[in-house]
Amino acid sequence: MGRVRRGCAALFGARARRRWVHLILGGALLMPYWLLGLVATGPLLGAEGTFGGSYAAQFGAYAVALPLAAATAVFPLTRLMSVAAAKALCGVAPELFADGPAVSRGARLRTAGWFTLHVGMGGLISGASLALPPFAVTTALLPLSAGIRDWVRLPASLDRPWVLALAPFAGAAMLLALAVCAAAAGALLARLAPALLGPTPADRVAAAERRTAELAARNRLARELHDSVGHALSAVTLQAGAALRVLDSDVPGDRAFVREALAAIEQTTRRTVGELDGVLGLLRRDDEPAGSRVPTGPTLESLDLLIGNCGLAVGYEVGADLSRVPERISRDAYRIVQEGLSNAQRYGGTDARGAPDGVRRPVSLRIAWEDDVLLIAIENPLPDRRAVVRPGGARGLRGIAERAALLGGHAEAGPVDGGTWLLTARLPLTGARGAR
Repeated sequence: MGRVRRGCAALFGARARRRWVHLILGGALLMPYWLLGLVATGPLLGAEGTFGGSYAAQFGAYAVALPLAAATAVFPLTRLMSVAAAKALCGVAPELFADGPAVSRGARLRTAGWFTLHVGMGGLISGASLALPPFAVTTALLPLSAGIRDWVRLPASLDRPWVLALAPFAGAAMLLALAVCAAAAGALLARLAPALLGPTPADRVAAAERRTAELAARNRLARELHDSVGHALSAVTLQAGAALRVLDSDVPGDRAFVREALAAIEQTTRRTVGELDGVLGLLRRDDEPAGSRVPTGPTLESLDLLIGNCGLAVGYEVGADLSRVPERISRDAYRIVQEGLSNAQRYGGTDARGAPDGVRRPVSLRIAWEDDVLLIAIENPLPDRRAVVRPGGARGLRGIAERAALLGGHAEAGPVDGGTWLLTARLPLTGARGAR
């Protein structure tokens, strides 16, 4: 009983019906080519009118139609249409199909082969679906009416009781044979679909390149968000904490510092909101490829504002004309400095003005040229106790290393003698003049 049920599902189930519709669609696509072939071959094979003629004329038109269909299927967009129909009707996993038009020669040839097979088998199944059911039903009704036998002009040799008794079974067998042929043709197309409409090696390479570009864009935007928002939150936290300690100490003379801290908080948040809007705007640009979305933001020329509002005492030396640094390098160098100061805020042994002991241990920043290499060095004291790294942290140093590597340089960080932490980044300028 289970086998019968599975057999009925294979022949008449939802998947079989969808595949039959797919074949009928192929027959409809074949019709213009078949008519053209009939016009071309009909006079040679004795066709009477456009739709008349012998079976030889009709199958001759069919033979001419298939090469015509194959020739027109080499256009790249044919694969998009074929994949859409096959995904919806063939019952094949969508991930097995290629995305986009057929660009390479191999992909176009595969698509042409699929299209020819689809319309060829669809034409046969469509013709059988139109012609065979009426004939099968008429055959099954022969024993019931002499009028039907006269209408079909049944030969006297077949007008016998035993022949008429077999007629209903013959009609049912014809319909069953049609269902078997349609199911077999649909299963064959479904089996060949991944091979003919699946991605070619060139498609896989292109898809890998797109994924790489999208991943690089995502990482770049993530670094922008991490460095910009992370630095702002660290600076705001430091300034707010220092201002709160001053208020708690109730020292009137230090009220000016509270105003300075609040003003720095306001400036930092305003600047960060603008940077955040810029990065989020890039995420919303759906009309641009992911790899072409280049973040914009402050450069080294905004260094004074960054240092003034970071909440730390920073002693810095600039031995280079920052306006001559190419924009892309200047933008990434700014982010490196920003992240270095953020690390000093979070983990270093520095303190803002207003701490209970009044200690302000400075951070040292140096930017210089060294043989067409932009050198960035940030040194800050280490805390007396080991800093607690928050869960999921340490992305900042990894982001600095990635920025430097993408520019052809390198960065390193670690403790040095004297109880300090040193971050250095070397960014080559050769060949990068005018980079954006």
